[in-house]
Amino acid sequence: MIEDLLSASVEVAESLGDPPGSELFPEEELLVAHVVEQRRREFTTGRRCARQALARLGLPRTPLLAGPRGEPLWPDGVVGAISHCDGYRAAAVARRSDLLALGMDAEPDGPLPDGVLDAVTVAGERAALANCRRAAPGVCWDRVLFSAKESVYKAWFPLTGRPLDFLDAFVRLDPVRGVFSAALTVPAHRVADGPSISGFTGRWAVVGGLVLTAVMVPHSVNPARWQHMRL
Repeated sequence: MIEDLLSASVEVAESLGDPPGSELFPEEELLVAHVVEQRRREFTTGRRCARQALARLGLPRTPLLAGPRGEPLWPDGVVGAISHCDGYRAAAVARRSDLLALGMDAEPDGPLPDGVLDAVTVAGERAALANCRRAAPGVCWDRVLFSAKESVYKAWFPLTGRPLDFLDAFVRLDPVRGVFSAALTVPAHRVADGPSISGFTGRWAVVGGLVLTAVMVPHSVNPARWQHMRL
């Protein structure tokens, strides 16, 4: 499912449940030694998917540890993301020579809990959702917007090492073409020998009871694509 939002250079592995027999490396076991069973299953299957995707890049099995904010630490030369929600786990990876960064997210296809939308969006984003609802009233647009911000964060933090709040990215959804843009309100990040990152573009879809979003950052970025959306 999520692979339909990503380029051919990205390898994806998905699971609709938590298969028995999934194993963790001892180093990974330490990361979930004190979590509840549900979180352990999510983590274990997510790592299983990640190793399957890495194998498709021709890379060997290896422990996948976590960084300071829980982000997966990928092998050298690899970018990627892991996501999970009720009944779905997925991992996507690519070689850094193909993409600078990669973010993706999966959410249940249902409205956000009360109060969440106001906490993670600004007034302009909420106003724009009215147009989306008119174009496609059957879509949970608040959840799509939330998921898009999650994908933006997953692409931004490993690339920059800098935190990003939900309110630091102004996301505008295209309800017809299945794409979105995110203009950042924090200082741009210049990649060594590469572009200055001040925003992202991505894709979204609602399929199989899931809201899916993905962001890919190429080596050549045109900031004009999102400049018109700055607050």
